[in-house]
Amino acid sequence: MAEQTISELSHRIKTHIEFIYPNLNAEDVCQQLLGLMRLTDTTPTPANHQNHWSQQDIIAITYGNSLLKEGEKPLQTLHRFFNKHLAGTINSIHILPFYPYSSDDGFAVMDYSKVNDSLGDWGDVNGIAKDYNLMADLVVNHCSSRSLWFENFKQGKEPGKNYFFTASVDDDLQEVVRPRTSPLLREVVTPQGTQYVWCTFSHDQVDFDFRNIDVLYEFIKIIRLYLDHGVKIFRFDAVAFVWKEAGTNCIHLAQTHELIRLMRCLVEHSVNDAVIITETNVPNHENLSYFGNGNEAHCVYNFSLPPLLLNTLISGDCRHLKRWMMTMPPSQMGTAYFNFIASHDGIGLRPAEGLLNEEELGTLVNTISQFGGKVSWRSANGMQKPYELNISLFDALQGTYKGPDKYQIDRFICAHAIMLALEGIPGIYIHSLFGTNNDYERVENTSQNRSINRHQWQVDKLEAELTNPYSHHSKVFSRLKSLIHKRTEQPAFHPNAVQFTLQLGEQLVGFWRQSQNRNQSIFCIFNISDQEQIIKMTDINLIDTESWFDLISEQDIADLHGELKLAPYQSVWLTNWRINT
Repeated sequence: MAEQTISELSHRIKTHIEFIYPNLNAEDVCQQLLGLMRLTDTTPTPANHQNHWSQQDIIAITYGNSLLKEGEKPLQTLHRFFNKHLAGTINSIHILPFYPYSSDDGFAVMDYSKVNDSLGDWGDVNGIAKDYNLMADLVVNHCSSRSLWFENFKQGKEPGKNYFFTASVDDDLQEVVRPRTSPLLREVVTPQGTQYVWCTFSHDQVDFDFRNIDVLYEFIKIIRLYLDHGVKIFRFDAVAFVWKEAGTNCIHLAQTHELIRLMRCLVEHSVNDAVIITETNVPNHENLSYFGNGNEAHCVYNFSLPPLLLNTLISGDCRHLKRWMMTMPPSQMGTAYFNFIASHDGIGLRPAEGLLNEEELGTLVNTISQFGGKVSWRSANGMQKPYELNISLFDALQGTYKGPDKYQIDRFICAHAIMLALEGIPGIYIHSLFGTNNDYERVENTSQNRSINRHQWQVDKLEAELTNPYSHHSKVFSRLKSLIHKRTEQPAFHPNAVQFTLQLGEQLVGFWRQSQNRNQSIFCIFNISDQEQIIKMTDINLIDTESWFDLISEQDIADLHGELKLAPYQSVWLTNWRINT
């Protein structure tokens, strides 16, 4: 493919600028952005619709201080642990905000250009980036009220004087959608008089005003810095709220989408295989809009999966999960779903709107509360609604609507076997790898519901648990590692490989994956109930001229006309192709 000249690249950038900033000189802005990203006339064109991922990509999600060792910086502890226990299993690490912060466990950033001294330094980050694909957060909607920029805003100084979005108490803000119940506006005294600063999340998280082009310039400098330090994957945090206009719902506005397209254009021309993932915890159809026309996010968080899969496993009924799977469009080449079922946040309920009814959501909330979980709320049209369930996934799957039972580990592994087999790139929260329980002490210390799933392990204690064959942490860790290894070897589990949903009843989740060269098929079948399930092999429609093998149990399927018996929460990955060993 011929290289794209700077004039062609400039044309693309100016098209975005003219839409977002119609009153500015697009040529001047374009040249400024190109300079900040160090782009030149020889910058090659990134190929369109290229997949920068494969079935070997597994992303571990972790805080920089999820693992601790006395006398050692946490980022060094994390790096050493992964090299010792997960090299060859996990190839990508998402380190949640590792910058100086004032609240929200990192998401109220004080300085985007520094590494939090308590975690380590840029050298530690660079070291991890050399061994793993590094994913980092671009906290683009807001920063800390204790940041230099906001201190300057309060004093009427630059940089920062006009960096933050303000509104009038007389503005029409009734339609504003936000995930919190705290007051939206924060009263601040400045040299220009009293101003009301927009705070989508909390009064310590003050929202930027991207109408000011200087704010965009700051974030382009930040992106360039992160690329220079080896960041390969960008998580655009809370990006749906970036652009605001009074009188609207202030979410998913057209300028927001155009900003993402602009940033993608600049990022992929700088590092061709860099990836942008948008974090938009919203109903499914809204979430999918961030793919654009294959020109916006490379990946979107599959936010509907966690609540639907949780509901499936504790109800023993997969109808809603199957219906959702059948309506999900295949991702275009060059885009992919980012699948996860647990993260540092809670299990979001907004993405289940329209998929689960109010009674089902209420039953789910009540069950998780009985299992020791917390519920966080949001404000919508003057009403409070449950926003997310705060609980460790391991404890969330301790039982069913009927109560706790003996199948906690099997149910937990089944959930991951489903997620690992689905179309998309899997993301696994570090505490899921270990089967970490609810951390009530941390909730008490922080007064934050989300802390329940943000435990900090002393690494020596964790390693002792992982070497104890009777520990549930050891059982979970070894079984998940085995599943991941098997997953990464299968071409049919490529994130963009074909997926087709099977109709096997309400207690069996089933789907077929086929490799892009059509040489491998995998029939993925899961018993999501607490009762044995029996299925006729003829109902699966395996080709009887081929040999079939269960990747998980490593057993041959001898009789293609017999029956397949699945114990409670058992999973099978039936394939016609196996790795030569």
